[in-house]
Amino acid sequence: MQAEVASKESLKGAIIKISTEDSGSSQEPQFEADALQSRAAAVDRANLYTSLGALFSAPATTEHLSIIRNLPEIVEPQSSMEMAWTLLRKAASDYSPEQIDDEYHQLFIGLGRGVVVPYGSWHLTGFLMEKPLGQLRADLRKLGFERAEGVSESEDHIASLCQAMAAIIVADEIDLETERNFFSEHIASWSDDFFRLLDEASCAGFYRAVGNLGKSFIDVEKQYLSMAV
Repeated sequence: MQAEVASKESLKGAIIKISTEDSGSSQEPQFEADALQSRAAAVDRANLYTSLGALFSAPATTEHLSIIRNLPEIVEPQSSMEMAWTLLRKAASDYSPEQIDDEYHQLFIGLGRGVVVPYGSWHLTGFLMEKPLGQLRADLRKLGFERAEGVSESEDHIASLCQAMAAIIVADEIDLETERNFFSEHIASWSDDFFRLLDEASCAGFYRAVGNLGKSFIDVEKQYLSMAV
């Protein structure tokens, strides 16, 4: 499995479609768990996972920054997700692609290891390539996922897991209970720690904003998946 960079339409749809779902206005985006239950909203959720996967899989591109800057402004943000989106939109203007590239490598790659480790196994056990990764691989095989050739990152990278969730959400043959279990076991179990460390990293700027959006979205997902039937 591989985290692929989202297309322009995917990145736009992830924010615009979720943000305006049942809101009655394209200018005041709203993020509510109870607005995520339609089929269209499922696609929007998948698009946002895809977009987060794209932003975490590699440094944000000039195209990504342009898309983010030109999405609707939230005039009076109320929820944590609206606040996070507002900060990301501002960060897309405040940081250049070169700054973001340097930040990404310092945060997630480094010399041997970055400041923040983006792998679930490390957050769950303190080590890479441990038992949680083996269980993840088994679960992915059951769902029909295969590791793409030439991919160096392990499947428990935050970007790959976001891509997996995107595919699971829109797969008609995967039921809600399987989706809920995958999310709980392989994302919710460690993502809070990842996002906390990212928020605390002194070298984080643009990616602190990405992390804030990711954390807020995962919180909404927890609420939605806990009540969805």
